Amino acid sequence: MTVSSVPARFGACLALLSILSVTPALAASAGSAPVVLDGKIPLPTDVPPAPALSDVSSYILLDDATGAVIAAKAPHAHLPPASLTKLMTVYLTYQALKADTVKMDQVVPVSVAAWKAGGSRMFIQPGMPVTMQQLIAGLMVDSGNDAAVALAQAVAGTQASFVTMMNHTAGLLHLADTHYVNVDGLPADDHYTSAFDLARLSRVIIASYPDILKVAAQQYYTYNKIRQPNWNPLVFRDSTVDGLKTGLTDASGHCIDATAVRSGRRLIAVVMGGPSWKASADDIEALLDYGYRFFGNQTVMKAGDVVGAIDDPLRNPTHVPVSVTETVVMTLPASKTLPLKKTMTVLSGLKGKIAKGEVVAHVAIGVNGKTIDTVPAVATIAAKPAGLGQRLMYEIKRHL
Repeated sequence: MTVSSVPARFGACLALLSILSVTPALAASAGSAPVVLDGKIPLPTDVPPAPALSDVSSYILLDDATGAVIAAKAPHAHLPPASLTKLMTVYLTYQALKADTVKMDQVVPVSVAAWKAGGSRMFIQPGMPVTMQQLIAGLMVDSGNDAAVALAQAVAGTQASFVTMMNHTAGLLHLADTHYVNVDGLPADDHYTSAFDLARLSRVIIASYPDILKVAAQQYYTYNKIRQPNWNPLVFRDSTVDGLKTGLTDASGHCIDATAVRSGRRLIAVVMGGPSWKASADDIEALLDYGYRFFGNQTVMKAGDVVGAIDDPLRNPTHVPVSVTETVVMTLPASKTLPLKKTMTVLSGLKGKIAKGEVVAHVAIGVNGKTIDTVPAVATIAAKPAGLGQRLMYEIKRHL
């Protein structure tokens, strides 16, 4: 049963409950809070500072694989997102597709509200067939506000219900700088987000629904015999860029949320408040060039690597090797002079027996005396308190 086949109010409730029920599982793909490199690692002399980009209100450059913030300017500033709002709109649409409450080939009735939506449009009309798949393309390529309204109504029954879903999902994804009032990003009081939240949401979208990139990378899209170019200037000038979205209102300025893959590595760059499309596109390229040229992903430790040991004469065995359970990959300055240091610290109060695989220590990874990440470490073998004979021998040796 699809939402369009039930009364609007019941359809809204059905879609809302169905989609929100899968959101917590998908929220896990947001990962833990990214490791912020900008300002935390003193840059080596052979790595220049990040671009200043004085003509934008805010920016961020993030590594998709690690979640590390390579560079940023006012990343948590609350700013009007314009059509970058549609990233959450498309994310929830794909959640509904996954939940099977809507289907790609489903024909969506076009309401008067969708038809009359102002701003950029894909030019849908009441009575003219349009599918979910076409609406998604109209949303991402044409930046159609009419497509945003139609998708929201198809997924949640009403725009108001969909906005509730947007804010609920923002909370699940820990987008603390974000609040939505509408589905398309037209100017409204109390409608805002940040460069940090946009980059984080983009990372979740790419991890959860990579097929969105195939749509976002299209240079043109045609519907109703109207061929429109992608609003994102970067898909025309940089073959490594395959998304994601742009936004423009008088209040927001020229905003671009872009992602690129070079040599198998994906970066996400967001600029907000630029003076023109060319200037914002140039700023995105400057950020991407900086991230690819001066930073790289380094395997700091591999799963199973022994990082130290617990030596205790009052345990059996007395020597317990300690290892990390997961491979640790970090985004670090591409410098030969980076003094990376790993320090293992045994957990305080560790007494009695130790189980194999039990977390017994943590390893701090630091540069120039500053810790940039901490990972748990586990015992590779089990150990138990020493027996009476072993304790007696220990006391004898201690007093010799």
